[in-house]
Amino acid sequence: MTPDPLHVVLFLVLGAILGALGGLFGIGGGLMAIPLLVVAFRLDEQHAQGTALVMVLPNVMIGLWNYAKRGGLDRKVALLLGACAVTFTFFGALFATRVAGPNLRYGFGAFLAVLAVLFAWQTLRRRDGAHARASLPWGYTGIVGALGGILSGLFSVGGAVFAVSLLTTFFGYAQFAAQGLSLALVAPGTFAGIATYAQTGDVEWGIGIPLALGGTFSVRYGVALAHRLPERTLRILFCILLAGSAIALFARV
Repeated sequence: MTPDPLHVVLFLVLGAILGALGGLFGIGGGLMAIPLLVVAFRLDEQHAQGTALVMVLPNVMIGLWNYAKRGGLDRKVALLLGACAVTFTFFGALFATRVAGPNLRYGFGAFLAVLAVLFAWQTLRRRDGAHARASLPWGYTGIVGALGGILSGLFSVGGAVFAVSLLTTFFGYAQFAAQGLSLALVAPGTFAGIATYAQTGDVEWGIGIPLALGGTFSVRYGVALAHRLPERTLRILFCILLAGSAIALFARV
């Protein structure tokens, strides 16, 4: 698809909005981009996920840098998450390119819905400002990295939202810190994901590149807002994001 100049401007603006939201939630913006590309621009699920990865790559790298500057990054855990995720991202993406579009879309929607319910339950039962106690040693985050890598390849952005939930629940990280680590998980695997989707022709470069350019200017503002928001508010907004994205994917006719 080769967009006309008006569509290029539209994608630049959308990229800026998605980039800011991606920085706010530590997911690079792909979680919102996929339902948007599926519902508004009628891309099938594989093309939407491959195209979203093009936008996500620079957003993730910029977001990761900004989270690190603001102290939201445990470096040893970040390295372990990224190293364990990268290989498994390739296999997840390889499988995703061979799954029928509607089935993959429904699977992604169900995945987001389950995470929304889990996150809402955790948020409601937790007192404002309270963090879960770390119940597992940091070395076990390698398992989170491997599972997150599979989900990142399979659902393009699944690993980031999955990691946030596990890192806050089982390792005692605050929401802001968990979001920074989720970017470390998906950053190296994003290259593998793009290569796999591109090889099978499931990337719309004319859409993905302007989305990426728009996002590079706004990611840091989303990270700055995430750093200032109260923990509970950030978690509630994250739940709304998950639920809204799930509904959008199921609502497409």
